[in-house]
Amino acid sequence: MYAVIETGGKQYRVERGDVLDVETQARPEGKSDKVRFDRVLMVAGEGGVKMGAPLLSGAVVDAVLVREVRGPKVLIFKKKKRKGYQRNAGHRQNFLRVRIQDISL
Repeated sequence: MYAVIETGGKQYRVERGDVLDVETQARPEGKSDKVRFDRVLMVAGEGGVKMGAPLLSGAVVDAVLVREVRGPKVLIFKKKKRKGYQRNAGHRQNFLRVRIQDISL
């Protein structure tokens, strides 16, 4: 059984046991390790394929937080020719590494 979820403006195809990095999102107070994705677009399994329009109502994907990680450094370089203007900066995005526990309808 697999599902297509949407989080952080991106779509992911997930199965039980998958580990993936998603954009950092607000979590409930108490530092809970559980993450719930309720924006499910599609679920496929033995019972066939169920698609939402655009979301599948009642479908939930539960995951557990493995750890917080940072993505690779992206370099930003700005320059204006013949003006002596150069700027160099870097950025690293924060991610949550999660392991998919359950897909339910």
